[in-house]
Amino acid sequence: MKATRLGAAGLAVALLGALAAATPASAAPDAATTTSTAPCATDPATPKRQFRAMWISSVVNIDWPTKASQTAPDRIAIQKAEYLGWLDLAQKLNHNAVVVQVRPTADAFWPSAYEPWSEFLTGVRGQDPGWDPLAFLVAESHKRNLEFHAWFNPYRISMPAPGGAGADLAKLAPDHPARQHPDWTFAYPPAGVAGSRLYYNPGIPEVREFVQTAMMDAVSRYDVDGVHFDDYFYPYPSGTHQVPDDATFAAYNRGFTNKADWRRDNINLLIQEMNAKIKAAKPWVKFGVSPFGIWRNASADPAGSDTTGSQSYDIISADTRRWVKEEWIDYIVPQLYWYIGQYPAADYARLVPWWAETVRGTRVQLYIGQADYKSGEPAYGPYWQNPRELSDHLTLNRSYPEVLGNVHFSAVQVKANRLGATDIYAAEHYSRPALVPAMPHLPAKPLLPPVITRADRQDDGVRLSWLQPADGRGPFGTATSYAIYRLDGAGRADRCDFADAAHLVDTVRADPDATVRSWVDTTAVPGQRYTYHVTALDRLWNESPVSPPGVTP
Repeated sequence: MKATRLGAAGLAVALLGALAAATPASAAPDAATTTSTAPCATDPATPKRQFRAMWISSVVNIDWPTKASQTAPDRIAIQKAEYLGWLDLAQKLNHNAVVVQVRPTADAFWPSAYEPWSEFLTGVRGQDPGWDPLAFLVAESHKRNLEFHAWFNPYRISMPAPGGAGADLAKLAPDHPARQHPDWTFAYPPAGVAGSRLYYNPGIPEVREFVQTAMMDAVSRYDVDGVHFDDYFYPYPSGTHQVPDDATFAAYNRGFTNKADWRRDNINLLIQEMNAKIKAAKPWVKFGVSPFGIWRNASADPAGSDTTGSQSYDIISADTRRWVKEEWIDYIVPQLYWYIGQYPAADYARLVPWWAETVRGTRVQLYIGQADYKSGEPAYGPYWQNPRELSDHLTLNRSYPEVLGNVHFSAVQVKANRLGATDIYAAEHYSRPALVPAMPHLPAKPLLPPVITRADRQDDGVRLSWLQPADGRGPFGTATSYAIYRLDGAGRADRCDFADAAHLVDTVRADPDATVRSWVDTTAVPGQRYTYHVTALDRLWNESPVSPPGVTP
C-alpha cells in the first residue's frame, strides 16, 4: 500500500534535521560528512563494496532463454519464470548485478527499429516474440536491487551452421541490415569452411556508426545501468585464414600504412565513440569491456605480462591496456580463465597483479572474469578438479586492492555447482551482501539520510520503516535504493561499524511512489534487541550519511 504523502515542507524539515543529527560518529565511512580518517579494522571476507555478477548468455541459448522454451505454447510465461530463477540464484549468492546478453548476433531482445528480433527468443530469425523482453529483464532486476548491464556483441552477425546461419546472408531475417548492405559484411573463416560465420566489417565507418546507433537505441530507451562488451572485436584467428579486408584498408586507411595498427585504431574508435555516446545520453550509465585476459606478453612488449599465451592486441586488434590508460571505459573484466599454478602460458597468479598494476592510478575499475565453466570438467585438466580452485582465485584477489569484484561465466555453470565449488566460494567470499563499488568520476549529488520512523516486532520479524529523502530537485540527489545495517543491542554505533559488511543485512530498491519505505527483517531473532540504521544510495551506489538509529522495543 502506498503511504500518504507528507507535505513537502514537513518532509524537508525532517530530512534536514536528520542530516544534522548524522554526526561523523554515525556516518558511513565513505559519506561526504565523515571527518575522521583513522583506519577501521575490516574483514576481507566481508567487504562493504564488491562487484558480484554472473554472465547470462543468450547466444545459442546457453543460459537464457532455454532452447526448450522457444516453441512452448506458454513460451512467454516460461521464459519469464526462467529469468526470475536466475535472479533468485543471484540473490542467494549475494550478487548485486547481472550481465545479460541482449544483442548476441546483430539482433535485438527489444523492439528495435534498427535490427531484427533475435532468433534465440522464438527459434525463428526476426520473429516478434509478442512481448518486450528487455523491459522485463531490467524491471525485474531492479525490483531486487540488482544492477542490469546490457551485454552487446558489436560485430558478430551469425553463428556457424548447422543451427546458425553460417556465412549465408539468405538465412538471416528478411529485414536484416546485413542483407540490405552485404558490402558491410565478411565471412570468416571463408564460406564453405567449417565454423564460418558472418561479421560486420569494423573498418567501414558506416558500419561502426550503425552498430553504435543500434546499441544506443537500447541505452536511450531502457533504464540500463551499464553497457557491456565481451571479447569479440575482429574475429579470433582460424588456421591460416586471413580476414578479408584488403579492399577496406585501401578505401578507409585514414593514412595508416600498417594494417594491424589500422585495425586496432578501428576498435579504439569504437570504444572511444561508444563511451562518448553513452555519457552524452546518460552520464550515469557505466561502460565496461570483458576482454581476453592477455593484452601482450612481456616478450613482445616490456609493458606486457609474464605470460606466453595469445595476445588480444595482436590476434583480435584489442588494445585493452590503452582503453584503461585513456579511461575510455569505466570498468574492465579480463577473462582470467586459467588456474593458479605452473602454467607459463597464462598463470592466474601472474595475471591478476599485472591487471592490478594496469588500472592503478586510473579511474577504471577492475573486476575479474571467472571460469566457473571449467570447474569439475575433466577436459580442462587436473587443476580444475580442485573444488577450491575458484575460491582460491577470490582469496588471491584480496592481496590486490585494485580488484573490486568478479563476474562468473556463466549462469548455468554457477548453478551446476560442480564439485560444490560455487558453495565454497559463496560461503567464503559472498557470505554477506555488498554494495556495488561507487564511481566518483561519474556525476552525482549529495544524498540526505533517511529517517527511521518505526522498528516494530511482528510475527514474521521486525518491520522497519523510514522516510524516503529528496526527489532530486534542489541540491540533493535521488535515492535509488537503501542499505540496511543491524547491530545487536541498543548501544551507539561507531563509524567503523559501517566500514565493512559485518552489519549490512540487505539492500532494497526505493519506492518512487511512496514517502515511507518499509522492509521486514525475517532473520531477526525473537526477543533479541537490535539497533537499525539505514543509508540512501543513488543509482551509482554513492551513500548518504547514516540515519539516526531505530531501536526495537
